[in-house]
Amino acid sequence: MGGEPVSLPDTDVVVAASPLLSIVIPLYNEVDSLPHLREALEDVLQRENLDAEVLFVDDGSRDGSSELLDQYVEGNSTFQVLHQRRNKGKSAALDAGFRYARGKYVVTMDADLQDDPNEIPNLITKLEEGYDLVSGWKKKRYDPITKTIPSKFFNFTARLASGVKLHDFNCGLKIYRNEVVKEIRVYGEQHRFIPVIAGSQGWRIGELAVQHHARKWGKTKYGISRFVEGALDLLSVIFLTRFTSSPMYLFGSFGILSLFAGFVILAYLSILWFQGQGIGHRPLFFLGILMIIVGAQFFSIGFLGEMVSHMRINVQPPEPESSWKGKKG
Repeated sequence: MGGEPVSLPDTDVVVAASPLLSIVIPLYNEVDSLPHLREALEDVLQRENLDAEVLFVDDGSRDGSSELLDQYVEGNSTFQVLHQRRNKGKSAALDAGFRYARGKYVVTMDADLQDDPNEIPNLITKLEEGYDLVSGWKKKRYDPITKTIPSKFFNFTARLASGVKLHDFNCGLKIYRNEVVKEIRVYGEQHRFIPVIAGSQGWRIGELAVQHHARKWGKTKYGISRFVEGALDLLSVIFLTRFTSSPMYLFGSFGILSLFAGFVILAYLSILWFQGQGIGHRPLFFLGILMIIVGAQFFSIGFLGEMVSHMRINVQPPEPESSWKGKKG
């Protein structure tokens, strides 16, 4: 490998010279598919004469993937490997890979070969039409119905909630300009919503129908919990992209509705009280008080959020250049 090893806490990485294209591949226990993936990548890079680095991000594999990747790196200036000492999840693996990607363009894809490396030239062509991020669309999927039906519902909900008009948020095959991946940060399971995060920052987003293949090796790393986690992450992303700079718009709106409802209820009960009717024993009386209290709490949360947002924007110093390891892309 060219260059000296550079380390971050909990990671080991080998860094090469800056290429035109960086291919970031997060993986966890994919030892059976790696030889076929390597062959497919070498074929497309040679055929298209692409100046590229392939950065495998090993997310704490325990099936021999780590050792096999180390063999690929030896004497090969194209392949690089970043080992994470424990399994942190796909978002953390992508985030780590983004920090080390040196290419003008950055492609992400999964290691199970359901994403087709032959789509890389098509993604480059689409990106150069004027986009900053192009997301793949598995228009024809080769997955069981237990994955396709929930995925369609999830994508519909994500489009509706985020306003980003993509058919397939879950597709791992994407291409970015390097400036995009250096600006965004992903954690948790937010890799599904990178287009939403990027769109909120003003980057131009496109979509391209890509070839999808049935899984031949290994097994899926996602269970039913991914849909619950995906829904929670969608709510988090929507909040962070829309209300981080103005949290009062969200909490204040709920506060106004709650205060108004409580005021109407108590006003109605006050009229009854003046007419001589007892109201102290009525559940509606306690509901009105509760709505007033809840409304005041929402307003308090909104004000606190505004104060934190103000301090973040006006007090927090910019991130120093020295925090980056190696040359920035």
